[in-house]
Amino acid sequence: MIDAERRAFSRLREEIIGVVGAGTVSKTQRGLLARGEAGCGGLAAVLFGLLLAGPGAAQHTTLNPAAPPPASAPGSPRVADKETPPEPGQTTVRVKVEVVNVPVTVLDKRGRPVIDLGKDDFQVFEDNVPQTIRYFSREMRQPLRIGLILDTSNSARPALQFEKDAASEFVFNMLQGRSSKHQIFLQTFDATSSIIQDFTNDPELLNEKIRGLKAGGGKALYDAIYFACREKMLTSGPPENTRRVLVVVSDGRDVQSEHTLEEAISMAHKAETIIYTLGNTSYGYNNPGDPILEKLAQATGGAAYFPLERTPGADLGTGYFSHGQIGETSQNKGLGASTGIYSASRLIQLADSLESIGRELNEQYSIGYTPTNTKADGTFRTIRVEARRKGLVIRAKTGYFAPSE
Repeated sequence: MIDAERRAFSRLREEIIGVVGAGTVSKTQRGLLARGEAGCGGLAAVLFGLLLAGPGAAQHTTLNPAAPPPASAPGSPRVADKETPPEPGQTTVRVKVEVVNVPVTVLDKRGRPVIDLGKDDFQVFEDNVPQTIRYFSREMRQPLRIGLILDTSNSARPALQFEKDAASEFVFNMLQGRSSKHQIFLQTFDATSSIIQDFTNDPELLNEKIRGLKAGGGKALYDAIYFACREKMLTSGPPENTRRVLVVVSDGRDVQSEHTLEEAISMAHKAETIIYTLGNTSYGYNNPGDPILEKLAQATGGAAYFPLERTPGADLGTGYFSHGQIGETSQNKGLGASTGIYSASRLIQLADSLESIGRELNEQYSIGYTPTNTKADGTFRTIRVEARRKGLVIRAKTGYFAPSE
């Protein structure tokens, strides 16, 4: 029995030295292990061995600044704790990787993407504190997860067909066939929100659902954004591996939401989702919802587009007649000018705006940094990205929530 215990303890000793490292075991410790093998025996020897191995049981590896980031590091918005399940007789190893990844869009004064910048052309600030850029790439490897949200309330009825046509073109441009790594889900809202099609990279499937949309009901914009971020974006895979974007087509008005605008924005921050908004209010109308669309975009790092605010032409070939543009004649009523009837230019304007969004998303830089604030306090950290070159427009996510203990 004693011989069996000695053989078992001998094997345990070698495993302990293998875990701790032969170079870290002193002569004294080796002598103690040898005496334990000779006379400690049984449970006492095992406990002694575990005590000696203790310092190696929770090893932490820090990221080497000179080494490339691990596979999951690009896009990582916070501290990622990785734990490898232990094999029998092995210890658990926990690895902490601290990388905040920021997809960045850079535009010139004409709204065209600028793609010739280098790492030294950018500055990053977290809570107004300068950060050191550790990772930089002109190519975005993370696939897009896009939520396309269309307003199907009663007030959107006159514009819905144009929005459907423009949305269909956007889907085809972004997915480029069924082999695309990007995915889009389709959501509509009136008084309630509905997921019409879950995440897919099949443009035909999405456009079949888009063509079948109908208007009707109330209007709950804030609930729609809150729902999309909570139910779809938060479950769309690790944020370090995807870019999350909502594209919202609406007039910005809300009359029935249970959530507030601030709650919708906070949920977008939590889901690390950038929001692009497209206003669908006709030219000539004073729309109180426009500032709401601007705030949603600015607070999340996106952009607000108002393609229908361009001055209309004098006929249906160059614009559309809006309320009050021409007199109350029978011809005017026949054209539907009192409700802002639209010409073909409306579709072109909407499609151009969606194309601009797609172009931005396909021409982004990837910037990664390790935050100087290492507190795991769960607070929201603001992010600001600046370009040293003058006259450029920078769009990036506005912040992230730090991990909590």
